[in-house]
Amino acid sequence: MEWFGRSNKNFDFEMFSVSHFVIMAILFLGAIGIFLYRDKLKDEKWRRAEIGIAISLILIEVTYHIWMAVNGSWDVSHAFPLELCSISLIITVLLLLTRKKIIYEILLFTALLGATQAIFTPLLNYDFPHFRFFHFFYTHLMEIWVPLYFTWAKGYRPTIWSVVKLFVFLNILMPIIMVINKLVGGNYMFLSHKPNGASLLDVLGPYPFYILSMEGLLITLSLIVWLIFREKSGQKSKVTKELPMQ
Repeated sequence: MEWFGRSNKNFDFEMFSVSHFVIMAILFLGAIGIFLYRDKLKDEKWRRAEIGIAISLILIEVTYHIWMAVNGSWDVSHAFPLELCSISLIITVLLLLTRKKIIYEILLFTALLGATQAIFTPLLNYDFPHFRFFHFFYTHLMEIWVPLYFTWAKGYRPTIWSVVKLFVFLNILMPIIMVINKLVGGNYMFLSHKPNGASLLDVLGPYPFYILSMEGLLITLSLIVWLIFREKSGQKSKVTKELPMQ
């Protein structure tokens, strides 16, 4: 089963290859579809689909960890779900299961900024049809589509306080991850050092100052996301009444 093995000899991923462009096209088509069919997606019958997607995300993530373990690549220094996109995946599942507004407020920013960047510039070694290819893009696509679904179909909207909540969330999370990095010799969220190769972090200053620059950049981009998705002046809230758990 080469498609589930560790070697990428026959599955070497290249950025901006045909498979990569197909994924980017799927991203945009899915987002457009959610927007165009937002009224139909308001129906409570889609609740089963929400639960189904949450379960599928759990299963594919568990399978990913099994894949790492089977192929001898699972290690505490990199396998814990402590990267921003991995945390966004957990938050995506929680939002689908609970429909809590506060979870949506965090996910909208972490997913749209983190997962979108991951899809456009993926750190990936495995191309189609390897399992890792499907795992990587399926989870990141869902991290983007789910908050868009809750925005356009379910009427959730961020406020300026949503950005404040994100700031608090990040500043509670980062010290915890820094401690874990020290304990396991990891570099989760690049809080121990910059990536080995060239990256955007190179222009954000030396360690540890680039961490503050990175946080400032994320907050600035989050304000832009808030301006785009906020409830416009005079616009009534459209959160559906069928969401008693919100």
